[in-house]
Amino acid sequence: MISIIIPLYNKEASIATALRGVLAQTYPNFEVVVVDDGSTDGGAAVVEQFDDPRIRLVRQVNAGVSAARNRGIAEARGEHIAFLDADDEWMPEFLEEIAALIAEYPECKARATNYIFNSNGVKSPTILRKTPFTEGRGVLTNYFEVASCSHPPMWTSAVCIDRDLLQEIGGFPIGIKSGEDLLTWARIAVRTQWAYSMRALAQYNLGEGYDKKNLPPRRQDEGDPVGKALKSIYKDNPKMTGLRKYISHWHKMRASVAIRYGERRETLKEVGYSLKYNPLNYKVALFGVLALLPMGLRQAIIVRG
Repeated sequence: MISIIIPLYNKEASIATALRGVLAQTYPNFEVVVVDDGSTDGGAAVVEQFDDPRIRLVRQVNAGVSAARNRGIAEARGEHIAFLDADDEWMPEFLEEIAALIAEYPECKARATNYIFNSNGVKSPTILRKTPFTEGRGVLTNYFEVASCSHPPMWTSAVCIDRDLLQEIGGFPIGIKSGEDLLTWARIAVRTQWAYSMRALAQYNLGEGYDKKNLPPRRQDEGDPVGKALKSIYKDNPKMTGLRKYISHWHKMRASVAIRYGERRETLKEVGYSLKYNPLNYKVALFGVLALLPMGLRQAIIVRG
């Protein structure tokens, strides 16, 4: 059985669509644990309208998405844990493909499928570079290398991880607002390889904050706990392929957010960290140049891409 964890916080408008997508799966052996993380809307009531014994609703005081996922892991009965955000969707064959990955690559304790982006009805594929294979199923032997030059190969709503591995790494990190999922995948990648399917069977529904005309949906965490944790992983695994480039990529992402908020000093700091771990990352150097431009000109260039 695959246990599906859905954290729910003020997603009354989308949770029904997410649950209908789960109930439409061609693979029937699953349970759904919806963790209502102190919602103030009617999302929990929508869940209660679904008359299916495989769906359970758990309530808790608001503690954040990581705490909600960890509560779901604790409540789950299955050996394999899949995650679905309440505003994302699955194609009907998603769980069937996950089950196939479990059967075909039993040595891998984590697996995922490709996914698509949906921005206000406009759907686009992920960009994945340097993958060991370009179609079908396989083992992503170079996770950090792929992740450092592509869209994230793993998205929370397209993964399934063994319960014991999640417990080994302590679940999702608490108190991190941005990048808690990326840190979790990194902690997993140094313990097991990812079995992966190139079939895009999950849909990541982007919010308005992902439009370059708007500010990012989340501010960066002060003190950069994700960056510090990644460097600790590198200290313990200095020969891991692509890990230095991935740390550089992480700081590039932080520089991208900082420049959109007009934080010149923060942008330059993150550019410096990025170049320290990968001096050849010339693209991040462009953020340093942009940070020195007047605000209006800088924003115009960012919006144009």
